[in-house]
Amino acid sequence: MNNEQARNPDYPKNWNQETQASWNSNALNWDAKMGDDGNDFHRLLVRPATERLLGVKVGDRILDIGCGNGIFSRRLASLGAKVVGIDFSEQLIACAIGRTQAQDAIAYQVLDATNETALLELGENSFDAAISAMTLMDMAEIAPLFRALTKLLKPQGCFVFSVMHPCFNNPHISMVAEETESNGEIETRCSIKVEKYLQPTVTYGLALRNQPKPHIYFHRPINLLLGEAFRVGFVLDGLEEPAFPADYPNNYLLSWGGNFSEIPPVLVVRLKLLAA
Repeated sequence: MNNEQARNPDYPKNWNQETQASWNSNALNWDAKMGDDGNDFHRLLVRPATERLLGVKVGDRILDIGCGNGIFSRRLASLGAKVVGIDFSEQLIACAIGRTQAQDAIAYQVLDATNETALLELGENSFDAAISAMTLMDMAEIAPLFRALTKLLKPQGCFVFSVMHPCFNNPHISMVAEETESNGEIETRCSIKVEKYLQPTVTYGLALRNQPKPHIYFHRPINLLLGEAFRVGFVLDGLEEPAFPADYPNNYLLSWGGNFSEIPPVLVVRLKLLAA
């Protein structure tokens, strides 16, 4: 039993297999929703912050962990990077291959990022950088990945990841709208109510309203999320908390958009290894 499992006595052995099965079931729906360029959540929040922290250079070899249908892999290739995209969902990798042009410098592979041995077969000191876009909260374990990255990355390499913000966008928050009087006028104010944060939890959820099968969210507070990285020698080197602009339209009152422009739904982190 590893540290992450020890902190959660209810850790079942089949979580990883169940997560894999759910993403295979939901792959076609997810691919149709995200398409070639992603949704606004990806385009406006995740991608710009990740690219700023990553600082892609032409010729960089980058590992895209949990690549899904290849949205970020294709973007990185368009910036001149050579990309290896991995995902444990065979169906998502098939979608990624189907959306990728032959000239793109991308190699896709079905690989479980919780399997340290399989990760290391990608080659030590093989990557200038690694990314994981909105994937770690879908992984039953993250410690094996962090351990493997200490060997997969070249000296001075970095790991940039994004997750649902553990403080403000975890499975235990509620969006709240309240009417209040201000200067003789009625205003609607939106806020976030947080019921749980500090304890790691496992819950079922729907990323898309029409997905065939719920998938599993593995909530980790920031101290545990970064703690796994610090334990193996990573240091925090950059951080962004992107939110939608105030003028961004809201699909409905209680949805991520302009009503919550002061509350970031995403956390984006850059990690680097301590110099030897």
